Order: sequence, then structure tokens, then C-alpha cells
Amino acid sequence: MPAMLGQSKAFQQMREQLQRYAACDVQVLIEGETGTGKELAAREIHYASARRDRPFVPVNCGALPDNLIENELFGHERGAYTDAKSAQPGLIDHARGGTLFLDEVDSLSSKAQVTLLRFLENNEYRPVGGVARVSNARVVAATNSCLDARVEEGLFRRDLQYRLNALHVRLPSLRERHGDVSILAIHFLAQVGQRLNRPAKRWADDALRMLDTHTWPGNVRELENVVLRAYLAAEDEIIDAAHLSGLIIPISVAVLSTPQDAMFDDGDLHYVSAKQSAMCAFERTYLLGLMKRTSGNITAAARLSGTERRQLGKLLKKHGIATEAFR
Repeated sequence: MPAMLGQSKAFQQMREQLQRYAACDVQVLIEGETGTGKELAAREIHYASARRDRPFVPVNCGALPDNLIENELFGHERGAYTDAKSAQPGLIDHARGGTLFLDEVDSLSSKAQVTLLRFLENNEYRPVGGVARVSNARVVAATNSCLDARVEEGLFRRDLQYRLNALHVRLPSLRERHGDVSILAIHFLAQVGQRLNRPAKRWADDALRMLDTHTWPGNVRELENVVLRAYLAAEDEIIDAAHLSGLIIPISVAVLSTPQDAMFDDGDLHYVSAKQSAMCAFERTYLLGLMKRTSGNITAAARLSGTERRQLGKLLKKHGIATEAFR
């Protein structure tokens, strides 16, 4: 199983939470941005639990066809319909005694949500054309959106959210994991060399500094892709900042390239004022993104960002951001 790597406080707290949840044999809801490693977190729970020797079955909910949802999850018996020439177990059967991982659970249609809710109420299901059975699979679900916001928008059933959310864990974004970028970059670089069966390469200090200043909107998955491209771009053993040019944009350049978020006033190069301007620009950009993602729901935004609701409200007022505009 691929290991989750990191030494930051945010990462260690999350890892400890996963280990605690592994011993509690109930549903877990994992929320986190795209690329934060939600399936790895689900596997961490599974392999640290008493179910470790049983199957781990990942399911991409966005790929489940609405008209075949029951057949995919519950399977069918022979003769259940015209083409059913033999019995076929469903995904729940495959996960017997183990873990059923429902990725992108927020993408389930209304019909699929009802089907899943009915199963979670008593772990009972009925294969198409068959009799009722009981499953002992543990369900772990994941989403890169805020289910609270989806519920408020009427796009996700509140009763299903309650069923899935017996235990909840939020995966920190890479920008919250201070110091972990270098650890991951070194690890991924070694992996690339092994995978391609090519010579090992190493990072120059300026490259690691450049990686560390990037905001990583695609999180760990984006970093992994950048490492691969940098390896292929470098002809020599050492990868420096020049090899990262075009692959990522340094935060200072990204801020300065946007007029409304310019770091400096005309001719003002004083460090303190420049730092204040950059922090103000970051706060506003972050808050706007947060409001867009949660559709202006302050409670959901506070939970997602790990801040107190009152403090978040003060920040929104400070930057003149009206939540109504996002609803």
C-alpha cells in the first residue's frame, strides 16, 4: 500500500485521527480538496483496522450509471433480466468483510442517493431478481466538495449525509502542511527514477525553495505531476529552479501579475508594506474561493477552512465580501 508521507503538525493530527477511526467500525466521511489523497486516507483506515485482511473495494460514484446503480452495487441473480445468463455479485458483495470506499459520493444522482440510503439504514440489500441479504462491509465515503453546502443547495440528501458522517475527517491541503512539500518532492523524485528505470536525480536548494512557495491548488497530485515533468526536463543529475520555469509560477510573480492584487504601490518597495499587501491579497483571494466553493454558507466555510465562524465573519467584513452574492 502506498504510504502517506508528511511531518507537519496538520498532517500528523490528521494521521492520528485516521488511526483512531480505524478502530471504530462505523461509516467515515472524508472531505478534502482535489489531490489531497482521499483514497490513500481511506486505505489507511482499512489497513489499520481489523478488516485489513479483507477486500478494499474502491468505487467511483461519478461513474455509476443511474439506470444500473442497483445492479452495480447489489449484483443480480441468473435470469433477473434478458442478458443475465449467470449470477453476478455486486460491489457490496466484493467488499464482504472489508471496506467499500465510495469516492466522489457527492456526484450520486437523486435516485442513487435513495438507493444508498436504503442500504445504509440496516445494511440490507437485494440483488436484482434475488432475495434480501445483509452486508457486513464497512462504508467509507469521500468528497472534494463540502456536503453541508451541497445539502443547503438541495443537491444532497441531509439524511444520507447523516448516515455517511458518523465519523468525519478533513484532509489538510498541501499549503496547510508546512514543510511537507520538500519531503514529498524528494520522495516523488526517487519514485520517478525507479519507475522509469533511469538514473536518480536530486533537487537543488533553489528548486526546493521554489516548490515550497507554490500554493499547490492541485495539492499532492499536482506536485507529483510537476516532479515527473521536472525530471524529464532536466538532462543533468541536479534539478534547479530553471527546470521548474513554466511548470509552476512563484507566488510573488502570481500576485504581481494580477493588477488588482498587486503587491506594491507605485515605487513602494518597503518590506513591511509589501508583506502586508501580499497578505491582504492572499486573504481576499482565499475568501472569494472559499465563498464560491461553499455557495456563501459561512458555517460550511468555517468548517472547511478550520476557522471559527465569528472570525471568518470578521474577515469577510474586512474585505467587503457579501455572502449573498454567492448564493
